[in-house]
Amino acid sequence: MKTELKFESAPSIATELMVVLAADASTSKDKDASAQPVLLTKDSAIAGADKPVLTSGEFNASICEALLLHSPRELKSKRLLIIGLGKLSKVSVQEIRKAAGAAVRFAKPRGIRQVTLILPELEAVSLPAAARAVVEGAFVGDFDPDTYRSDRKDRSIEQFTVVAPTAADKKSVEAAFREGGILGDSQNFTRALVNEPGNVMTPTIMGERAAAMCKEQGLQCEVHSTDKIKELKMGAFWAVAQGSDEPPALIVMRYEPPSAKKDGPVLALVGKGITFDTGGISIKPADGMEKMKYDMAGGAAMLGAMRAIAQLKPDVRVIGIVCAAENMPSGKAYKPGDVVTAMSGKAIEVLNTDAEGRMVLADGLHYAKQLGATHLIDAATLTGACVVALGMVNAGVFSNDDATYEHFHKALEISGEKFWRLPVEDEYRDMIVSHIGDITNTGNSRWGGAITAAMFLKEFVDETPWIHLDIAGVAWMEEQKPWIAKGPSGVAVRSIVEWVRSYAK
Repeated sequence: MKTELKFESAPSIATELMVVLAADASTSKDKDASAQPVLLTKDSAIAGADKPVLTSGEFNASICEALLLHSPRELKSKRLLIIGLGKLSKVSVQEIRKAAGAAVRFAKPRGIRQVTLILPELEAVSLPAAARAVVEGAFVGDFDPDTYRSDRKDRSIEQFTVVAPTAADKKSVEAAFREGGILGDSQNFTRALVNEPGNVMTPTIMGERAAAMCKEQGLQCEVHSTDKIKELKMGAFWAVAQGSDEPPALIVMRYEPPSAKKDGPVLALVGKGITFDTGGISIKPADGMEKMKYDMAGGAAMLGAMRAIAQLKPDVRVIGIVCAAENMPSGKAYKPGDVVTAMSGKAIEVLNTDAEGRMVLADGLHYAKQLGATHLIDAATLTGACVVALGMVNAGVFSNDDATYEHFHKALEISGEKFWRLPVEDEYRDMIVSHIGDITNTGNSRWGGAITAAMFLKEFVDETPWIHLDIAGVAWMEEQKPWIAKGPSGVAVRSIVEWVRSYAK
C-alpha cells in the first residue's frame, strides 16, 4: 500500500473514496436524543455534501459506524464515506486508528483501491497524533490472512492518502505520518510471520526471514543452531528443541547507532519463537491445536519491532533475541520429571512439557545479560491463565522495576495497545520451588498460572530491570472486527518500539 500526505483542500482532490470522521457531540444533558453528529473537519464543502443525511437521524456516529454517499455534491470524489468515532468527549487516537482501519476494510471488498481520508480536527488529539494513528490503522486494516487460498483475489488498497489542513504545522505532521507508516508496516510484517503455517515457518525459516529483514534494514544479525546452543550450555532451550527433527534457531540482532552514548542503556528484546507447539509429551488436546502456529508471536513481535527501530533510528543500543524451536513429542523429547540445567546454572524440574515457552526464554534472557543488556523486555504467548484472568482484551504485563514499568506505561499512551499490570511478589515464589532442583517449570497448583510463569522468568533476570509481556489472549483475533481481520494481530510491536524510544537521549 502506497501512502501520501497532502496539505490542500479536500473537495478539490479526485479520488475513488473520500473519508471523513464524525462524532456524537450530544451529552447526557441534551434533551434532544437525536442530536446531530458533527463532522470533524472545518471544510464547509464537506459539511454541505452530507448535511441532509446528518440531520435525518439515520446515522449516530457510533464507533466504526459507516455511512456511504455516492456522487457527493461539491466534491471531486466519486464517493464520500462517513465513519463514526463514538462520543466526542471520549475520542482518542485509539478510536481514530480503528476508524481508519474500518474505512480501509469497508473499501476493500467493494473493489475500491484509492482511499483518501481527511485528518480529523479535534481539541483532544493533535494533528500529528491523528496523522500517525490513521496511517497505522490503514495498514492494520489492509492486512488479510488468506495467503494460501487458490482463488485468492488481491484486494489490497493501492493508494491511501491523508489530507491535512493547509494551516497545519507541516514538519510535525509529516514526521508523525512517516512514523505511522513505519509502525503499521512493521506490525503487518509481524502478522505475516505469525500467519504462516508450521510446515512453512520452521525455526530455520524464521531465522532466514530474520536475517533477510536485518540485511534489508541494515541491522547486524547472527543465526545459530544446535551446536552454538549446546556450546552456550542453554540446557533449557535445548530441552525443548531436542524433541523435534527440525533444528532450533537462536536469532541475535543488533542495532548500534553511532550516536548512542557508550555508557548509555542497552535494551534487549527477547521473544518466544515456538513455531509449533504440540505440548510435547504433555500433549495438548487436538481441538484448536492448529492455532499453535502462532506460538511464535512474541518472537515475531521482536522481529517487527527491530525492523521499525532500524528505520526510526532512536539513539539507543538494542539487542533482539529470538529463541525459535518446535515443541514436539518423540523418543528424544524432554519428559515430565526431567531435571535440566539452564544457561544460568539453575536446575529446573520439568513438571509439564507444555510450559516450554518459559524454558526457552529463561536462556534467552540470561544470554541477553551476557551480551551486555542493562534493561530487558520479553514477549510471549505464554499462558492460558493470562487469558482466563484478562480475557481477549488486555495482555498481561509484569515488571520487577517500577521505573522501567513507567517507561512502558507511557509507551502505551502513544501506542494505544491495552496491557494490564499483574504482580511479581516474593510470596508467589514458593509456588515454583522444586524438591529435587531449584525451581519447577510450572506452579505447584492451578492458581495464579500467569504469575507463576512470570516468577519463573524473574529467576533468570536477577536485579536487571525487566518487563514481561504475556500476549497469549491478544496475539490472535478470534473474530473479525470492523478495523482488523480475524487472525494475527501483531500486538506489542508498537508498544515495544515506543518503550525503546523512551530511552533515547
